[in-house]
Amino acid sequence: MKILVINSGSSSVKYQFIDMNGEKVLCKGIAERIGISGSRLIHKVRGEKHVIEKDLPDYEVALKLILDTLMDEKLGVIKDLSEIGAVGHRVVHGGEIFASSVLIDDEVIKVLEEYSYLAPLHNPPNLMGIKASMKLLPKVPNVAVFDTAFHQSMPRKAFLYAIPYEYYEKYRIRRYGFHGTSHRYVSKRAAEILGKSYKELKIITCHLGNGASIAAVKNGKSVDTSMGFTPLEGLVMGTRSGDIDPSIVVFLQEKEGLSPQDVYDILNKKSGVLGLSKGFSPDMRDIEEAAMNGDETARTALDVYEYRIAKYIGAYAAVMNGVDAIVFTAGVGENSPIIREEICENYLGYLGVKIDKEKNDVMGEERIISTPDSKVAVLVIPTNEELVIARDTKEIVEKGIKELKIV
Repeated sequence: MKILVINSGSSSVKYQFIDMNGEKVLCKGIAERIGISGSRLIHKVRGEKHVIEKDLPDYEVALKLILDTLMDEKLGVIKDLSEIGAVGHRVVHGGEIFASSVLIDDEVIKVLEEYSYLAPLHNPPNLMGIKASMKLLPKVPNVAVFDTAFHQSMPRKAFLYAIPYEYYEKYRIRRYGFHGTSHRYVSKRAAEILGKSYKELKIITCHLGNGASIAAVKNGKSVDTSMGFTPLEGLVMGTRSGDIDPSIVVFLQEKEGLSPQDVYDILNKKSGVLGLSKGFSPDMRDIEEAAMNGDETARTALDVYEYRIAKYIGAYAAVMNGVDAIVFTAGVGENSPIIREEICENYLGYLGVKIDKEKNDVMGEERIISTPDSKVAVLVIPTNEELVIARDTKEIVEKGIKELKIV
């Protein structure tokens, strides 16, 4: 079966076309700047990158260009659309409704539309991609794979906020968590690498990218995670503040004459390491380089970033009453030996963590980076959310599974 994996964002559609016989990526790319000037398709196939400049007014036109490119005589990998066995869609928010991936039909779309208020920036474009796919490929099954689904196993003591319970009942305000597809993939892969049973391990997974989150995975299930009702909670990120005293919101509104939306934008787009570095950069590569060259502001931003990660690792070791493995993944987690080393050596010695500096000198490769006598295994595992989406899609389509859990 060949599966098209789609990730529809606010102005883009990322895609991978995967042959599940061997799980080989045949091609991948992105249709970007949808609905704005300068739109184009960047298509990567057989080791080469091709750019197609074309007006893309909406998601349907963008997806049609992707499909046409898949069949192109020179750039394509199939001869006919009938070779597409299924389409797997990344959907950011499944709320409490979807505890697993589902086959998409009108009922599922209706539920997603009703609950889009939980992710107003993400779910609407996800839905536009789904509807375009169903229109252009009417005979091809579509599957939704949710970022939040993996964390639906969290117990109530972990996901409830200590606010009046009526707000949970009325609006479903609770911790949902995100990056679930990534946390699921790397935690399971860690068990495979260690040669141990996934259902018998306590694993802390650190998804460190521009957006970042940590999850506590106990016996194969997420029991807690750092992102909450929205992706703003938790770690210090590229432009997001992470955890703050909620009173700061009211304080800034009063002192600066800001609206709620103004403060929301500050916390999401102007904070994190960007804010800590006085506007220098939201990119940890820039922050790390400047810190290593003696820039005190960058060093402070890096220290705060690492400190918050260490705090969550410690908290989750306590929540699970121990930890067997710690995994670093995503852009920063996979590609920054310095950040991994400083977190482990400066903060995690009490857990018995010992890093092998030579093994830790790796970027973007699977590797155990702890010493043989380390009491906790530390691993670097590149995430592969597209493969998880493709695997779920294949399983659901082949078995005709539809699991719709409505609470």
